[in-house]
Amino acid sequence: MKVFKFGGASVKDASSVRNIGVILKDYSDDLVVVISAMGKTTNALEQVLHAYLAGDRPLALSGLHAIRDYHLEIARSLISQRGHALFNELDNIFTGMERRLDHQPTGSYNQEYDQLVSLGEIISTIIVSNYLNYSGIANEWTDARLYLKTDGTFREGKVEWDITDRLIRKRFDFSGTHLYITQGFIGSTVNNLTTTLGREGSDYTAAILAYVLSADSVTVWKDVPGVLNADPKWFDDTIRLERISYMDAIELAYYGASVIHPKTIQPLKNKGIRLYVKSFLHPSDPGTVIGENDYEKLIPSFIFKMDQVLIHVYPVDFSFIAEDNLEKIFRCFAGYGLKINLMQNSAVSFDVCVNNDRSRIPGVLADLEKEFRVSSTTGLELITIRYYDNATISRVLVNKDLLLTQRTRNTIQMVVKDLGEASVVSEKSNVKNEKRKMKNEK
Repeated sequence: MKVFKFGGASVKDASSVRNIGVILKDYSDDLVVVISAMGKTTNALEQVLHAYLAGDRPLALSGLHAIRDYHLEIARSLISQRGHALFNELDNIFTGMERRLDHQPTGSYNQEYDQLVSLGEIISTIIVSNYLNYSGIANEWTDARLYLKTDGTFREGKVEWDITDRLIRKRFDFSGTHLYITQGFIGSTVNNLTTTLGREGSDYTAAILAYVLSADSVTVWKDVPGVLNADPKWFDDTIRLERISYMDAIELAYYGASVIHPKTIQPLKNKGIRLYVKSFLHPSDPGTVIGENDYEKLIPSFIFKMDQVLIHVYPVDFSFIAEDNLEKIFRCFAGYGLKINLMQNSAVSFDVCVNNDRSRIPGVLADLEKEFRVSSTTGLELITIRYYDNATISRVLVNKDLLLTQRTRNTIQMVVKDLGEASVVSEKSNVKNEKRKMKNEK
């Protein structure tokens, strides 16, 4: 059996959903198909959540109605039959969401996030499953919250492997169907509170299912021809990597390569399950295969993280940064769930580069200031080059001010700013959003 994963771009409109049907018709294998929320639905639901938590119900309802209309338009384009059960299902879900907005929040931001934003995946898979059955591709829809169990860490649920293993084996027995449709990104606690696995966590869901079911392979269907040596958003000329090792895939994912979720590779590596990254636009093309591939080195691969914040921590008494200081700093970051992209310490300072997460950074800075001197630099970029050389380093540093560098034998990371754009600010300052097009100069 095989596991497929289709992301938001592959189900962004009716024609994209039909394309999934075309792809699936070419496979007679037992399949578990993991599907993300449609298009930019997760972002839209986050905006609804922000309005709801800010007490702006009209704005929250307006955003929710736009999301409902978007999905209904896709559903009606796919299924013309009046009175089809799909439309009652969608009406019930959106009615329940509206009712939720009528009540005051009862949980933390992260808990409310998981209860609301997770419904994007539920809605998406209900539409796709109903369409496939309607078009003659028999399948069974199943709710990931019934078999993927996590702890109570909202927005970053940690898998409870023993119970998840047992429930997956029981649920996916292929006795009544050869095709299951399910959700990525979501799970639940043993008390059935919905959790999520972190943004872009659908790849991880596919890997969990493949690991437990000992799948032959996992295929992640993308709008790119495979794993590229740079994100097309930042580079005009990119090169497809035909094959890469598990280790390089783990490294690239860890440093932020958007094509693979960081947690995806390890479960597959543990069982020797190959991962294919292929284009849903050109499904017959070879894509990229990730597995036990041997080679000396790859061409340079570039990873860019924009809108970064560099946090500078100093002891208040000008003493050394010692182990007890580091323990306090790490505990603070872990307590707020703020991931560290890069860190570096000297005798009297500790620097940390993180994503500009506005829901977490203020709390982290406020807590650190209780025991340390703290400042931050905003509007930065984190550039990672895997298999770098001097030419590639020079290429990305054009018109950049280099603030911090770390390098190993195969990887270099650089925190930079565009000249004249970033400034040192306190934690209370507003952070600028920056979107820039970077071109690969060869």
